[in-house]
Amino acid sequence: MGDQIKEYNRGLGNYRFDVGSFFPKPLFDAITDMRIERKGVVSEETKVRVRRPRLTTNGKLTILAADHPGRMIINYGDNPIFMGDRHKYLGHVLRVLLGSDFDGVMGTPDILEELFIVSWFYRQKHGKGFLDNRVMIGTMNRGGLLGTVFEMDDRFTSYTARKISELRLDGAKFMFRMEENEVGSGKTMYYCSKAIEALNQMGLPAFLESLPVSKEASGYPVRKDAESLVKVIGVATAMGDSSLNLWIKIPYCEEYHLIAASTTCPILMLGGASKGNPIPVLKEFEEGLKAGNNVRGILVGRNILFPGPDDPACIAQAAHQIVHMGQSAEEAIKVMEEHRGKNLEMLANLI
Repeated sequence: MGDQIKEYNRGLGNYRFDVGSFFPKPLFDAITDMRIERKGVVSEETKVRVRRPRLTTNGKLTILAADHPGRMIINYGDNPIFMGDRHKYLGHVLRVLLGSDFDGVMGTPDILEELFIVSWFYRQKHGKGFLDNRVMIGTMNRGGLLGTVFEMDDRFTSYTARKISELRLDGAKFMFRMEENEVGSGKTMYYCSKAIEALNQMGLPAFLESLPVSKEASGYPVRKDAESLVKVIGVATAMGDSSLNLWIKIPYCEEYHLIAASTTCPILMLGGASKGNPIPVLKEFEEGLKAGNNVRGILVGRNILFPGPDDPACIAQAAHQIVHMGQSAEEAIKVMEEHRGKNLEMLANLI
């Protein structure tokens, strides 16, 4: 992997992605104006958005996670509020959606509404929205705020299943963290089972992030050993009244074939905190996809959104081709070079 990282760094050179050159500040400011003066455009856009006839085109998915601020996760590197800059955060989300073939996005109501507003502007200019034929997933539980005494009692404080159906979204995501000595963990398990039942009634897929964690002074770090992950998968897939609409979101670990062997439900890999360099996580995706037929893609956020100084779109496209075309991490480096910095004018002159 060391040679791959060196090759990537040579290709990156002095390149630095500038969100302001891609996402003009006047367009960002116009979102607030629309919230006050024309909030109905969100409803308009959800009604005219072209939905996929099926969730997947080939049984695989690449979904961008954009729900971090809702749980007070806004740190990046040494900056404790880096992702709290909404212009920067939303600009990186938009860059992935407009600059790559990623299948879709998962987010909280505020993020998805901002995307719908920008897509409305885009439709007025180009005759179509950039969210057409994309998978749109709403986040349901954000109540387990990072660092709070109630963190493990992860209440459903964002989308409801009914609202997700009304907005014609394509599914819902929520999280269950298992800590055997935390009462809140058991409560969250109950909330998740009820959410699965509600989504099943509406025929909507559920994306359940299932994580074994340990209570420590620093918080609740994830246990990424195969034994712990296999145990939590068994619990997660037994929740609700049916698992037929259930996708499991699980981090990569060594011996990932044991993870794949623990369920027949489709699995999406997550990325976790940004590593600052995309090569290690791309390598994990490559290896994880080899583990079993039911490993079907990725649902990843920070490692795509904030890959150090690089262009989020080129990282997203590389990951997309690893998932959908079976490319290696080495081949993905060439993909990044081809996409880096291209088509930065896509949001120019929308207003």
